Amino acid sequence: MTILLHPGKLYIGGEWLASGQREAIINPATEQVIGEAPVGGAAHVDAAIAAAHDAFHKGPWPRLAQRERQATVSAFLDAVERRAGEIVQLIVAEAGSTQMLAQFLHYGISMQHARAAVEQSGRPAITPLPVETTPNAQGGLTLGAGVMAREPVGVVAAITPYNFPFFLNLGKIVPAMLTGCTVVLKPSPYTPFEALILGEMAEEAGIPAGVLNIVTGGVGVGEALTTDKRVDLVSFTGSDKVGALIQAQSAPTLKRVVMELGGKSALIVRPDADLIQAAASGVGGFTVHCGQGCALLTRHLVHNSVKDQYVATVKAMVEQMKVGDPADPTVAMGPLIREVARKRTQDYVDVALAEGATLVTGGRRPDGLDRGFFYAPTLFADVKNHHRIAQEEVFGPIGVVIGYDSDEEAIAIANDTEFGLSGGIFSADVGRAYDMALQLRTGGVSINGGGGRMSSHAPFGGIKRSGYGREYGVEGLNEFTYIKTISFKGG
Repeated sequence: MTILLHPGKLYIGGEWLASGQREAIINPATEQVIGEAPVGGAAHVDAAIAAAHDAFHKGPWPRLAQRERQATVSAFLDAVERRAGEIVQLIVAEAGSTQMLAQFLHYGISMQHARAAVEQSGRPAITPLPVETTPNAQGGLTLGAGVMAREPVGVVAAITPYNFPFFLNLGKIVPAMLTGCTVVLKPSPYTPFEALILGEMAEEAGIPAGVLNIVTGGVGVGEALTTDKRVDLVSFTGSDKVGALIQAQSAPTLKRVVMELGGKSALIVRPDADLIQAAASGVGGFTVHCGQGCALLTRHLVHNSVKDQYVATVKAMVEQMKVGDPADPTVAMGPLIREVARKRTQDYVDVALAEGATLVTGGRRPDGLDRGFFYAPTLFADVKNHHRIAQEEVFGPIGVVIGYDSDEEAIAIANDTEFGLSGGIFSADVGRAYDMALQLRTGGVSINGGGGRMSSHAPFGGIKRSGYGREYGVEGLNEFTYIKTISFKGG
């Protein structure tokens, strides 16, 4: 089903370059080959970095007026929209997303964020500093003033994972390009097509050669990007373990790193919560995209007075959920990305049972789905927060329920983790929920489900082992800039 206009080629320096090595890309629901992707090597990544370096230091892109960059990126997004149907189809086949999630989140919200970034990038790049007087050596006062100028950081290596590839590809390259940076995009080897197709839109929109380069490949290509001194910033989304390696690899060249890593986020259900709404959110917290989401709410901290009712409600909901090939628009949850992910999920089920947790539902491959990397939505009760199933990121469809007796205990349990990416609170007392949200050590908290969508103005990111730096909104744009202070004498 490959829909690329240049199959088997990488987009480097504004040209489509062949690779001598190819790898079959499979549909995780059917295990059928959907196409062969080029595999980049050392020469390709070196050429891509060189092209991005030349485009930044010698090309026009960083020196264009902001309105010109905005116009070019808008033309790029227009080209993306013209192929929206093909892209959604590709997301379903390559990433295993359900139809609704592909249209709404993978594609729809990512485009909303990208369009908003175009508008936000028009904010002033130069900000006046206050005029002030300072004593001088002659015993008088010097009148001084100055400006703070934001300038593009340089060459950006954008490294993206397999779970929300199109979303994250756009989320990195669009703000980077809008601020005047040039980019080398390296996608996951599992989902290369959702990156390579963007080269076709860049070509159509007239983005100058070298501003956007797309190179596939494995660990060696990634390490070349994180260690090369010509790369000024690495923007990475993935696991905390890989994030730690990237930080170490980037250290000798002292390049900047922005990392959005794993999570084990808590959903707090207070005794006054609407249990139907809380349970529906809880189900989504471990079943959206088959649990393959770093910000998902997989630890459910439920007040002991309503815990049994909550568990029964979630169990009823997930057992009505249709699991299967997301080519079927009625399917609510598709597959994991590969067999290694399905096996890891099963291993965590075995660990949870050995630790004494109670399996409420799931814990197996669904009946009738012997082909594809499927796993049934799985819920555990009687979990203790020190259990591995409550502390380690599974990246599969497993949720755990932990009881508590007071708000203070809930906050303590929620914060007792090495991660800190997101969180949620359900309560009829919104004021109390807000006060609790301020005490949670995490990058974001939604109250009673939040605003219903991911705001294009809200910065996203985490603390602790969930990473550092922010994406989206003005703060996300600013990650791709540095500040230069220029002072001048007024008198």
